[in-house]
Amino acid sequence: RHTTFDCDWSSDVCSSDLASPPIRRAMVLAAGLGQRMRPITDTLPKPLVKIGGRSMLDHMLDRLADAGVEEAVVNVHHLAGQVETHLAGRLRPHITVSDERAELLETGGGVKKALPLLGTAPFFHTNSDALWSETGKPALPAMAQRWEPERMDILLLLADMETSLGFDGAGDFFCDGDGRLARRGAAARAPWAYAGVAILKPGLFADTPEGPFSLNLLFDRAIAQGRLFGEVLEGRWLHVGTPEAIAPAEAALAAAQPVHA
Repeated sequence: RHTTFDCDWSSDVCSSDLASPPIRRAMVLAAGLGQRMRPITDTLPKPLVKIGGRSMLDHMLDRLADAGVEEAVVNVHHLAGQVETHLAGRLRPHITVSDERAELLETGGGVKKALPLLGTAPFFHTNSDALWSETGKPALPAMAQRWEPERMDILLLLADMETSLGFDGAGDFFCDGDGRLARRGAAARAPWAYAGVAILKPGLFADTPEGPFSLNLLFDRAIAQGRLFGEVLEGRWLHVGTPEAIAPAEAALAAAQPVHA
């Protein structure tokens, strides 16, 4: 049995008197095969698919730069040379490529390989195709402000299932009044979906498998300790998983842009 709570982020229990250090580094996953996006991804890596005139990878890297991230590690595998060429001209954030041409390491294994490049402080972990429009506070700065390492091991960006575009899943998490997350489990639906952005501690990878593994391993460990938390996106998550999802996502982004006289 599950109980659904509305996350009240104005609650004092979710605030901290001590500001966390700024998050200056990020891991951006750009190695996936993008099989649901075929035939486009037969010749173009999914992170370079353009939405509203900019690649999804650039949408993410621009958000990270605007949030104060100075160093981003981008992993590559599928059509890796195209991603490397695309990134060569970026100045903000500074890009380091983690080469996974030899083996696709999944969402967790790719981070473990890149840990020497990420340092010892908490970092953003993002999908390169995570895309959203914002109607309230910017999501990444809000996550950085919410981050409380004393009681959190992982903080996830959550999307409201009722307003998300292009996502046909049943939801991922329930959230209690303190912001802690639990899996949907056997429930038919959960109100929140993981929107593809997290804050992680490097130490979480100390006791993890060699080679490919999913970040879900760390999510479940954090849940077991009561240390997986969520920050709700003030906006609309745009899930672009197939070619048919591109046009609706472009329309949603265009509708969200402010009109200038």
